[in-house]
Amino acid sequence: MRRTRIGALEVSILGIGCNSFGTDFFGNRCTQDDVDRIVGTALDAGINLFDTAEEYSVTSFLGEGHSEEMLGVALRNRRDEAVIASKWSNYDEANPEQKGADRIIAACEASLRRLGVDHLDLYQQHQQEHAVPMDEILTALDRLVQDGKVREVGCCNLPAAMLDDAAASADRLGVRPYRSLQLQYSLLERPTDDVIAAAERHGLPLLAYFPLASGVLTGKYRAGEDAPADSRFGAGGKVAALLQTGIMSRRPLLSDERLATVDELTGFAESRGHTLIELALSYLASDPSVGSVLTGITRPEQVLANAAAIGWELSDEDRRAADEIVAREA
Repeated sequence: MRRTRIGALEVSILGIGCNSFGTDFFGNRCTQDDVDRIVGTALDAGINLFDTAEEYSVTSFLGEGHSEEMLGVALRNRRDEAVIASKWSNYDEANPEQKGADRIIAACEASLRRLGVDHLDLYQQHQQEHAVPMDEILTALDRLVQDGKVREVGCCNLPAAMLDDAAASADRLGVRPYRSLQLQYSLLERPTDDVIAAAERHGLPLLAYFPLASGVLTGKYRAGEDAPADSRFGAGGKVAALLQTGIMSRRPLLSDERLATVDELTGFAESRGHTLIELALSYLASDPSVGSVLTGITRPEQVLANAAAIGWELSDEDRRAADEIVAREA
């Protein structure tokens, strides 16, 4: 498995998104036995990056850290093989008075306890924070680095202006800068040009989540057909709440136009001897700006399928052809 760098970290180009460990936003459920097998399969396949968060595993909207607990158990005998990435949220409903630096420090220490480890490899700002100055955020993160509790720091979903602000603050204060940017990125859902430019300016590898566009790029959804009952867009409507919050795309993911694009991408991939999933994952993995492609996993066989799918080295011509197919939808 090819490796890239995030600061001092060496990470696999394919990573595991641990939001489904426990019960995720879509209603998927992984038991501890499932997680043990997923993590073991990933490590054996050369995948070393595991991305979790204190919110993951939702018994409430904010979650209760069960994903971290389950990941910690699964890594108990193989911690030195793994790169653990986690995130803090801006608010803790159990301690609403904690703000800013106090919130960051307390959240990190709680994550360490749940994971059963003495340090996080990558600690990430999960959401935009308007009430706390960037100087305070980065100073708190640098303290965690200096205390040996965190190796590198990163951010998620920040706009270009905040990325510039963070880089300027880190330089002015002489503290650890952000080393990565996690964002939604797939063939169908691209980061904005200004965010990509800011990430490039500041040397931030991208950690791409929802690389299969919430399953749309698996090919399971077809124009004119009902979504499979057990899928995210099936009768259970498991993504309806996310669509309403705007966490996912504003465009209908299963519109006729979108599914026509997916059909065309499928034909393009098959004409080159590959599958749609191979195109979706390899397109991201072959982008030099991407540090790792984070795939949500609920079964160990998905780990092996994704590891096999990420090996297509797309030519510049292949990438342009795929881009043109997607551009026609707009």
